[in-house]
Amino acid sequence: MTTIALFGAGGKMGYRLSTNFRGSHYTIRHVEVSDVGRERLKTGLGINAVSADEALDGAEVVILAVPDTHIGKVAASIEGKLAAGTMVVVLDAAAPFAGHLPKRPDLTYFVTHPCHPPIFNDETDMAAKKDYFGGVKAKQHMVSALIQGPEEDFAKGEAIAKIIWAPVMRSHRVTVDQMALLEPGLSETVCASLLVVMKEAVDEVVARGVDQQAALDFLLGHMNVLGAVIFGETKGVFSDACNKAIEFGKPVLMRDDWKRVFEPEEIAASIQRIT
Repeated sequence: MTTIALFGAGGKMGYRLSTNFRGSHYTIRHVEVSDVGRERLKTGLGINAVSADEALDGAEVVILAVPDTHIGKVAASIEGKLAAGTMVVVLDAAAPFAGHLPKRPDLTYFVTHPCHPPIFNDETDMAAKKDYFGGVKAKQHMVSALIQGPEEDFAKGEAIAKIIWAPVMRSHRVTVDQMALLEPGLSETVCASLLVVMKEAVDEVVARGVDQQAALDFLLGHMNVLGAVIFGETKGVFSDACNKAIEFGKPVLMRDDWKRVFEPEEIAASIQRIT
């Protein structure tokens, strides 16, 4: 059985991992420095956290389920205790992209991140429908990258990731640079920003007299059908009026050079701000 040292095991993300690893064929040693997190593990899952030294002794895999801003510090604090060949798993591309992992060519570095449950899905169970983040009931896809290490270690990391994000549908292999394009580039800089704009648009029509629930119902319903057509979930075409609104509306809302957010220097600057 592969032994995994899970750092941040009682935190927001680590607790999810601790939950999903229950019943797996992995031996998990849980590390949590905060009293609140240790108590959460004990009362919620019946798990006793151990010291970092105890967790690392003989561990073949180390998962850093800690905030991006802490990964560099935590990794540096344990580097000297990691045997050659140990796999270090991080849950976001930001820290490795920014160069915050120790320069240890004898270690394997693996990064994985969930796609989260898709808007268009086949879930019928209400608990799965309400699992918006994923990793509990709803099925989701995931992306992973082997940053360094032997090629066969990708399958080892992917198998672990499929338990972390279970239940998993598609598993995509990408590079670290591609993962940075996906997040923060595509998912946060573009998607999250535009969703905030849509919420502000709802607030604006409400301020102009439209009932708030009517505005929300109208927008969310249209997001569903418009998104289904745009992303190929269903066959269909927009009306001439809708196409004309897009033709004149997009230049008002979007700068001509908005795609520069995907340029390497912009991605690097965005990651620098969060790490």
